[in-house]
Amino acid sequence: MHHLWSPWRMKYIRSNRTPKGCVFCSAHKSSDDEKHLVVFRGQNAFVILNKFPYTSGHVMVVPNAHIDTFDKMDAETCSEVMRLIRHSINTIDKVYKAEGYNMGANLGSSAGAGIADHIHFHIVPRWEGDTNYMTAIGQTRVLPEDLRETFERLRTAWPQDEPDA
Repeated sequence: MHHLWSPWRMKYIRSNRTPKGCVFCSAHKSSDDEKHLVVFRGQNAFVILNKFPYTSGHVMVVPNAHIDTFDKMDAETCSEVMRLIRHSINTIDKVYKAEGYNMGANLGSSAGAGIADHIHFHIVPRWEGDTNYMTAIGQTRVLPEDLRETFERLRTAWPQDEPDA
């Protein structure tokens, strides 16, 4: 089992780097999907792993456009975001056999959005009993695999044969 404070995470924290600009826009503009943990790119939105996941398989669906509110998404983007949420759930089911999901968005920093200026939608796979004493008492989350392994597993399992994938 990998603890959230893995050597990779500690290296990130110790680097004392504050990301410049929007992390989602940086990921969208880059062609290095592995570095940015981009699982899939669509026409108007993409799927990216959460670098600080609640559970293994925690992904986010992010519009390509740097917008902060739901009402600024055009109809095509809204439709694609919903398709990518559906594909994310289907892919996570194949890889992790999740028993349920939390799905949604934190709109605005007062609602808990860590990145409030670029709207994004979380898909968090859940299992019976996945909140245990480590989370409840120790305020520490434990993940069974490294983010790079999660990235490879989801990217490999992503549907390739669907026209609107």
